[in-house]
Amino acid sequence: MKKYYLGEFEEIVLLTIGILNKEAYGVSIKNEIEARLARDVSMGAMHTALIRLEDKGYIKSSNGEATEERAGRPRKYFEITALGKKAIAYSKSTRDELWNSIPKAVLNSPVDIRHKSEDGAGLISVLS
Repeated sequence: MKKYYLGEFEEIVLLTIGILNKEAYGVSIKNEIEARLARDVSMGAMHTALIRLEDKGYIKSSNGEATEERAGRPRKYFEITALGKKAIAYSKSTRDELWNSIPKAVLNSPVDIRHKSEDGAGLISVLS
C-alpha cells in the first residue's frame, strides 16, 4: 500500500499552493503553474486536482470575501494541511532517493533536449 500518493500534477498543484501561501486560489494557482513551468493548465484539470487533494486531506479550502468583480461570489482559497506537508516531504524524499541512486556517469552524459523556440516556429536542440 502506498503511504502517500501524489500524481505529478497533484504534486505541482500542492507545491504551488505552498508557494502562493495565503494567496492560493484557483486562478492564481493556474497562473503560477503556467508562469513557472511554461505549461498550459486547463481550469478543469486544476479543479479536478484540487478536489482530489482536498478529498485526500492534503489541502483545505475556505471562502474569502465576496467581491463585486466575481458577481458577489466569494473566492475559494486553499492551504496545505499537516497531512499535505507530510505528503510533500515524503514525495521529495523518495524523489531525492531515486535521483541519488542514478550513477553519475548516466547524468553526466550529453543529452539532446528538444523544445519549442520562443517564437513557436520550430524546435531548438540543445546538448547539455
